[in-house]
Amino acid sequence: MKNKQAEIIKKLSDKELHINLLFTQVILLTISVILGVILFKEAASFIDLFQIRDWNIITVGGTAAIVVIGWDLFMMRILPESYQDDGGVNERIFKSLSYPMIFLVALLVAVSEEILFRGVIQTHLGLFWTSLIFALVHYRYLFNWYLFVNITVLSFFIGILFEVTNNLLVTIFAHFLIDSILGIIVKSKK
Repeated sequence: MKNKQAEIIKKLSDKELHINLLFTQVILLTISVILGVILFKEAASFIDLFQIRDWNIITVGGTAAIVVIGWDLFMMRILPESYQDDGGVNERIFKSLSYPMIFLVALLVAVSEEILFRGVIQTHLGLFWTSLIFALVHYRYLFNWYLFVNITVLSFFIGILFEVTNNLLVTIFAHFLIDSILGIIVKSKK
């Protein structure tokens, strides 16, 4: 299964890979809307999950992102490269994007994934099931035990941020910083 996915990805042009990424995020947002309409009795209870005037967005979200990025960079230094191998998907995506596009893609992914997983699923199924579903949706990580454990722990960590702050903007900001900074690091590697 892993080899089949890797071969499909190798056959895609960079543009096709980016279109697939965009399409995936649109699907996640569509699922969020559909589930949100079904699960939330009123729109106000969902809108309340976005607290704009909250310093936790920067302090908690930013600090959490720095911790995750620091941990990832540390692990990249001490573990063999094979532990970080997702089939080359992240490298293909980020190396072919301009820096402004890295920020845009990171923002799109952070918004779509956090709205679905924290805003809709976690508020209704809880932290455990949300983290497990989040890890399983990141399909390419299933074939590398380290990446699977890493994404599962990351999901629990971001889920705890949401539990503590009850603010989706905190998790969106943390997710955005993690993806954009690690994306820039991937792009900068030779």
